[in-house]
Amino acid sequence: MSVLNRVKKLPANFVWGGATAAYQVEGSTQVDGKGKTMWDDYLKAQGRFSPDPASDFYNRYPEDIKLAKQYGLNAIRVSIAWTRIFPKGYGEVNQKGVAFYHRLFKECLDNNVEPYVTLHHFDSPKTLFDDGDWLNRKNIDYFVDYAKFCFKEFPEVNNWFTINELISLATSQYIGGNFPPNHHFDVTSAIQAEHNELLAHARVVNLYREMQLPGRIGLIHVLQPIYPITETPENKHAAALYDAFLNRFLLDGTFLGHYTTETMALINEILEKNNAKLDIQPGDMDILAKAAPQNDYFGLNYYQSQFIQAYEGESTNQFNGTGEKGTSSFKFKGVGEIVKKPGVPQTDWDWNIYPEGLYDVLKRVARVYPNSKTIYITENGLGFKDHYEGPDQIIDDQPRIDYIDQHLEAILKARSEGVNVQGYFVWSLQDQFSWANGYNKRYGLFYVDFDTQKREIKESARWFKELADTK
Repeated sequence: MSVLNRVKKLPANFVWGGATAAYQVEGSTQVDGKGKTMWDDYLKAQGRFSPDPASDFYNRYPEDIKLAKQYGLNAIRVSIAWTRIFPKGYGEVNQKGVAFYHRLFKECLDNNVEPYVTLHHFDSPKTLFDDGDWLNRKNIDYFVDYAKFCFKEFPEVNNWFTINELISLATSQYIGGNFPPNHHFDVTSAIQAEHNELLAHARVVNLYREMQLPGRIGLIHVLQPIYPITETPENKHAAALYDAFLNRFLLDGTFLGHYTTETMALINEILEKNNAKLDIQPGDMDILAKAAPQNDYFGLNYYQSQFIQAYEGESTNQFNGTGEKGTSSFKFKGVGEIVKKPGVPQTDWDWNIYPEGLYDVLKRVARVYPNSKTIYITENGLGFKDHYEGPDQIIDDQPRIDYIDQHLEAILKARSEGVNVQGYFVWSLQDQFSWANGYNKRYGLFYVDFDTQKREIKESARWFKELADTK
């Protein structure tokens, strides 16, 4: 058993949770009336990974919730699969899907594990995806209708998030090309998707307030601090450009309700250099402005920071989806080239392990965006090739403990300096299906044998329990 390293004690009343996402854990993608998502036919055609059975959470959720309780967690992030409720994204309601989520939420509450529920986590209905997904403004209307149904149907839920990681969806679909529809450096679509997702979030927040519901609502951004590799003017400008694209544009739209002059100058420079455009329609900014002060809290996901240098060539990238270290690259025309910083370790998937970035971004959000209010770290964790030790043997994942420990220290340091961080959700509760990475990139506190679905305990789960007992 590991000893506690940097963090010796959690704050009183600290939310201490595990995170999941419907498509990554539930499996059962074709049962009980569930409609197709943007992923089903795409993954089948690829032939590399299947989302069935994933972690079989659709059937095994009582076991996972009890494990969460047993190992000291008092909260869980789950998402509702839009197509379990509305198989086509709109129209007829699937009552079997509705009943499943009532059972899930009851199981959580019966075990004193508070559910924090996301409405959209990378799983657009296929019907809407085929019709343009977030590039089609009609999709926003359908999302608002879906949200309204869920708010009415699930009064047992008190903590809502609208959309998970708006930037990850936009960039993975239209910049990196590792989510369907696999566009590469389609800058117009990426920035438009960001704006339209912000509109969808804002309209749902405004609706929530109009319904005078007693719970809380916010959204989740993954933030990646961008640092110049050296302090030359060219590298600093590259960092400012990429930061605007990944972070500032979304943070401004969410918490200021407008895009600042400085942010738009950087965005417009990127658009011009990539022959791209952004369509902001009359009334859009009024919707964002109305919602900005009405977010109750902010879900901040953090995995890594990036280091960048100036770059003038054409855009190109290579995605590391296998865990073969050193195989990723990213060069963005008119923005910059991602580089490694000597002395900063990386995971097998080439993600920088840099807890200082989490401290920096927490301080920045609290200073620049006071409408963020209460902050929860809604995802943070280490993708790792865990080594199975055999049935009923504790799995040694000390690197994961070290990773979480370092990042938790950064969180508590920011909190001690006045940043209102009230909770932490590890990604992930159990090992899950990982989108473009399949199954070998494991994040869970609990190991899943995907052949048998047997759960095994990792050292990180025991460490999580040890910390939980200090509150």
